[in-house]
Amino acid sequence: METLHVARDQGVVTVTLDRPAKKNAMNDTMWDELLATFREIAGSADDRVVVITGASGEFCSGADLTGRGVDRHQLAAMRHVGDVALALHRLPQPVIAKVRGVAVGAGCNLALGCDLVVAGSTARFSEIFARRGLSVDFGGSWLLPRRVGLHRAKELAFFADIIDAIEAERIGLVNRVVADDQLDAFVDDWARRLAAGPPIAVAMTKRLLNNSMNVTMEEALDDEGMAQTVNFGTSDTPEAIMAFVQKRSPEFKGR
Repeated sequence: METLHVARDQGVVTVTLDRPAKKNAMNDTMWDELLATFREIAGSADDRVVVITGASGEFCSGADLTGRGVDRHQLAAMRHVGDVALALHRLPQPVIAKVRGVAVGAGCNLALGCDLVVAGSTARFSEIFARRGLSVDFGGSWLLPRRVGLHRAKELAFFADIIDAIEAERIGLVNRVVADDQLDAFVDDWARRLAAGPPIAVAMTKRLLNNSMNVTMEEALDDEGMAQTVNFGTSDTPEAIMAFVQKRSPEFKGR
């Protein structure tokens, strides 16, 4: 691909945004390639976990607005961007954002669209849209309040301030902050642990949690019951029970 590098290793798919000259800003080609990549991963039983990161010490500086002006096809273009955000959201596999450098605008919301966000200590985040005369996009209006609460989300979006990794962790924007030279090892450990887990059960847990703010308690309990019924019909749950009895690590097959 022209703008992405995709690597697979023992169930871990690493998607690297690769436009270093633009701090990995997302252009039309990258939107297309992200959409195709996410859809391919979603249909793969061999892909257990996804890591999204950026090349050359930067995560993503947002959408590439170079040369963009008034475009009568803007709504169609934004719907395409929305398709990418939904494809990321719908991935059944857990997704980790590994953030070095800048994660601003759509790049910030790309990180927030992942299930887990791990930042290097020098990472920087911003909902920078207002500085560009724009409103939030790439799912930010939905993701941000769920991460940090409504009023904090408004503060970040209205003022478009750039915040460092420590502040991002304090307000709940990221899960963990680690030293830059430990970032790869930390994310690799999380990815390996997730890849070794029960893929069907983890996928259903992800879906239950994603839906949790949209359903009643009664509906959530019904959904949990159906999910557990599916789990007991797989080979993974008996394997986990047997492994516990035999005092060994389970080997999950995802079927």
